[in-house]
Amino acid sequence: MRKKQLAASFLGSKNAGQALKKLNVTDIDLIHVDIMDGKYVKNKTMPFSELSTITYYTEKRLDVHLMVKKPLKWIDNLATLNVDCITVHLDIKDDLDKIIERCHMYSIKCGIAINPNQEIDLVYPYLPKIDKILVMSVEPGASGQEFIPESINKLNALRAEINKQNLKTLLSIDGGVNFFNIKDLQNADIVVSGSTILKSDDYQDTITKLRKCLKKQ
Repeated sequence: MRKKQLAASFLGSKNAGQALKKLNVTDIDLIHVDIMDGKYVKNKTMPFSELSTITYYTEKRLDVHLMVKKPLKWIDNLATLNVDCITVHLDIKDDLDKIIERCHMYSIKCGIAINPNQEIDLVYPYLPKIDKILVMSVEPGASGQEFIPESINKLNALRAEINKQNLKTLLSIDGGVNFFNIKDLQNADIVVSGSTILKSDDYQDTITKLRKCLKKQ
C-alpha cells in the first residue's frame, strides 16, 4: 500500500513565519510552497531573497509549486533549499524537458500541475519522465477557494493511467481540501491542505484528524 502524505500550504497565512514555526513541531510530511510571479497568475509572492528565509522557521522538506511563466530561472536557487519536489504547469513558456532535466540534476523530484480547465491526457507523454502529477482542485493563484468536485474524477483517471503504464509517478491534489472531501481522495499519494489547517486552533489535532479521514475507505 502506498504511503499517503499530507502537505500544509501557508499561502493564506497572515503571518507566514509564525505559521511555519507551528507547522514545524507537527508531524506534517511536507510544507507546500506556492510561488507566483504575477504573470502566470495575477497574484505575486515574495522574491527568492525573502523566500529563502523559510529555512529559519522550518526543517520540513519543501514541496514547491511554481505558478510562474519561466520556472527554469528559479530552479538553481531553489536547489539551495530543503526541496523535495518542484512542480510546474503544463502551459508555461520554458521547455518542460529542460526543467525536468534540471530538477533531476539536483536530485530534486519534478512534477507537472494540471489546471481545472485542462484535459489530463495532455500530461500522459510526460508520465514516464516526471515524479509527480499535481491535480489543481481550485483555480491556481489564490487560497480559500472551494473544492471543484470534478477533480476527483481526474484524480481517479490519472491513477488508472499510471497503473496502466506500471509507473511509480506520485499523485497529488491541491485546493479546497477539508474534512468532508478528503475521504474521496484515496487515489492521492499527497494531499495538500491550507485553510483547514491554518484556520484551526490546534494544527496537530487538525492534521491528525485529516490523516484519519484520508485513511477511511
